[in-house]
Amino acid sequence: MKEEPKSYEHVFPNIEDWPIYKLSEDRRNFVREIDGFTLERFMRNPSPQLTDIISKTIYLERIRMKEEPWKVDPPNERQFWRKIRTKLVGQSLDRSEEEARKTNEEILRKIIHRYSEEIVGTFRIGTFLFARRFLTIFFTRLLNTAASRNWQRILGSKHRLADRLLVKGKVEEVRSLIKKGTVVIVPTHFSNLDSILIGYALDAFVGLPSFSYGAGLNLYNTGYTAYFMNRLGAYRVDRRKKNPIYLETLKAMSNLSIQRGVNSLFFPGGTRSRSGSLEKKLKLGLMSTILEAQRALCQKEENTKIFIVPLILSYHFVLEGQFLIEQHLKQIGKERYIRSKDDFHSIRRQLRYAWQFFSESNDITLSFGQPLDVLGNPVDIHGNSYDQHGNEIRIEEYFMSDGKVTEDLQRESEYTKMLGSRIVERYYKDNIVLTSHLVAFAAFEILKNQNSRLDLYGILRLPADDFVFTREAMREVVGQLKSRLIEMSRKDEVKLSEQILWGVDELIRDGVSRLGTYHLAKPLRFRKDGEIVSESFKLLYFYHNRLDNYGLEQAIRWKKYILEMA
Repeated sequence: MKEEPKSYEHVFPNIEDWPIYKLSEDRRNFVREIDGFTLERFMRNPSPQLTDIISKTIYLERIRMKEEPWKVDPPNERQFWRKIRTKLVGQSLDRSEEEARKTNEEILRKIIHRYSEEIVGTFRIGTFLFARRFLTIFFTRLLNTAASRNWQRILGSKHRLADRLLVKGKVEEVRSLIKKGTVVIVPTHFSNLDSILIGYALDAFVGLPSFSYGAGLNLYNTGYTAYFMNRLGAYRVDRRKKNPIYLETLKAMSNLSIQRGVNSLFFPGGTRSRSGSLEKKLKLGLMSTILEAQRALCQKEENTKIFIVPLILSYHFVLEGQFLIEQHLKQIGKERYIRSKDDFHSIRRQLRYAWQFFSESNDITLSFGQPLDVLGNPVDIHGNSYDQHGNEIRIEEYFMSDGKVTEDLQRESEYTKMLGSRIVERYYKDNIVLTSHLVAFAAFEILKNQNSRLDLYGILRLPADDFVFTREAMREVVGQLKSRLIEMSRKDEVKLSEQILWGVDELIRDGVSRLGTYHLAKPLRFRKDGEIVSESFKLLYFYHNRLDNYGLEQAIRWKKYILEMA
């Protein structure tokens, strides 16, 4: 019997109690705090090194302005950096140590403040309430449009959305922990739709206050998008800027906002998964700020704990799949692929994607994984940490030297690596396998074994219309993989959607019908005679990769008759 979706009341009903609102109301002081913190970090360096850092920043910014100008860039951009360069050349180079240091400090103050003002966003209650109403109406109507073209039903239904946006996993734990400390959610990343859906689900389904999250500065190039992003708590991230001063200012913002108790959300993979697989390697830059924030709170003897919650998103199809897999193959292989245009950044395109997704009777599953502390230890619903042997531990002890909590960036760097490894581990264990994942994996493994003499690129060059995945072969391989997945789920090595437990024939029908429904070239489809074919081996490979790194291919017993059936 299907479990009814649970509805949660808001943990903090009064928006004025939300940490992100309080931070926005104190924005001026927060920017000043970032400026001072970042400057202090740089001033630890000797003056010649500061000069090199500033010179490198000027150089990189001049290249950015020339090669990647954006509409959102300030009109005085070139003038600002011209003045900075003039000041550096005239008052820092070939000067005494004391004079150079003073000039470098003045220059750093100006650059850091410019960046911090750019990065820090605001949160407006009115804008948030409007966005909440708009998304609720939008998602509810499009879902009911998919179910029926009767407009009376569209206006009358209130419960369809919860049937399609499926929130599972450690929801009760997350709701409890957000009242006991600061929560940092670290999702997997497959589509530009992720941010909209996660933000909406956290508010409408889980009842959590708004999170601080990074939004690419490119989203601010259009007026209506910039209006909302500027007022919904997003901080701006300009991925064109790779210079050390910008990156340090961005990290300072993350560190200090977490110290202030602002719940945060960022994608530790850094970008959408090009291969379609779950993230294996994470970007540790912003993640390191979590460790620094926890240590700083321990130094202040503040009884505030930071909790990290992995969030795994599962789609039956990804709008950008064709573009993403081509980028992946171009990156890892020697073959030359024509670069597809990635035009999925616009809000309008993402909303069209959402309409198409739900109109095809698809679900999106959000799985909240095991909450962790900043060292990657599991925590219970009360926020207590436990080591690998089940012993309760005190987090502050891991930041101590000679009985005192001390700053040790090298030690915290190692802790960050530990945390990254634990997050990846939870991604795989808390991942919910969908029928589309399973049938795509089975089909591509059949294709590989039928063409075992070819490498990956040789397989992908095969004409798709010449290959048939017979029902017998698919039944056999899917059945074997299903048995292995059930065994793994009993050991808490992965989680399964309820459809995986259906009979094999029904499972295959469901997976093929849902897989890649948006794409013109279907990864898998049924022919009129009931046999299964593919119109794109590249897309089939993309969806196959969702179950990569589980070792499932080793569970398939390649009997001779299976290959003959294929």
